Amino acid sequence: MSRMGEPSVRTVDTLVIGGGQSALATAYFLRRWQVDHVLLDDQPEAGGAWQRAWPSLRLFSPAQWSSLPGWPMPGGERHYPSRDEVVAYLRAYEARYAVPVERPVRVERVVREPGGSVLRVETDRGAWLAKTVISATGSWRSPYIPAYPGHALFRGRQWHSADYRDVGDLRGARVLVIGGGNSGAQIFAELSSTCDATWVTLARPEYLPDDVDGRVLFEQATARWQARQRGLPDPFPDSGLGRIVMVPPVREARERGVLKAVRPFERFVDDGVVWTDGTHTQVDAVIWCTGFRPALGHLAGLGLTDDDGRILVEGTRAIDEPRLWLVGYGEWTGYASATLIGVMRSARATVQDVVACLAQGAARTTQNQRGGVAG
Repeated sequence: MSRMGEPSVRTVDTLVIGGGQSALATAYFLRRWQVDHVLLDDQPEAGGAWQRAWPSLRLFSPAQWSSLPGWPMPGGERHYPSRDEVVAYLRAYEARYAVPVERPVRVERVVREPGGSVLRVETDRGAWLAKTVISATGSWRSPYIPAYPGHALFRGRQWHSADYRDVGDLRGARVLVIGGGNSGAQIFAELSSTCDATWVTLARPEYLPDDVDGRVLFEQATARWQARQRGLPDPFPDSGLGRIVMVPPVREARERGVLKAVRPFERFVDDGVVWTDGTHTQVDAVIWCTGFRPALGHLAGLGLTDDDGRILVEGTRAIDEPRLWLVGYGEWTGYASATLIGVMRSARATVQDVVACLAQGAARTTQNQRGGVAG
């Protein structure tokens, strides 16, 4: 029933918030188990956050090992897909499985419906009442830039990898690329051919062998998951997901002899940075490749988020709100769950859990109705 003065509220068994890879993998299993569901995506087109990545981005797993459930990504076992190929695949995947998605819809908040057994999801296009909610918004909208001494003094240009596109007008500029992950390595490799680029990492970068890629990392994640299911110690406490995969652009930078990183500087100054030995370097621009935090602002109204921006879960289900699941946010919601192929396990387990939850709710409703008749 609608509240006074607002448009009619729609209802659904399962509402998925998000339209990217995690939401699509979840939708695949919701479709398989014939769950009444709808996806709400804040993007104008299909393709998820990949649409906003820089054009030269390459996956660090071959296409065969970068696929969502049910349908392999074209390209086979030796091709490392580009950003545009991933976007095209996600759009085709959504169409192939006729995913019921509405866009663009911005979810403003999720709250508990007073006196009800549902969650209320308020959006810029009306409200929904859902028996279960799956949040699959990822982290792209929540880039992380660490606090750094003198940061506010620096007058040069700076942005996060989430906003990086290409070399553009940086040709010949003095650029710092900060961050030792795969994004830092790929962006530095691109800039190093046309800019005076310096790569800054906390520790010496660790490179996987040329013949090792995301397949091995997924196999490690699988072994960790299996160990957890059996109550055994984690066989890979350092999962290796932060190590750098030697995709073609990074190998090319190595062959040019420029794939080198330095340890962090001491502080920013107005025109650059000062290093730990006291030397000063002028800098025109800084690109922060320092990762992301979970994009969970829409769940703030439930009061579940801890100081680290996470929600306590068992598997993918929120412990303090049993009608809510979180899929695809990284290791804390499933090993390798922020990757294309890795999210499949979490998505399947989540939907199995949702199906059981809906069945229990239906059984309670039936029991209450019979009790009412009997009375």
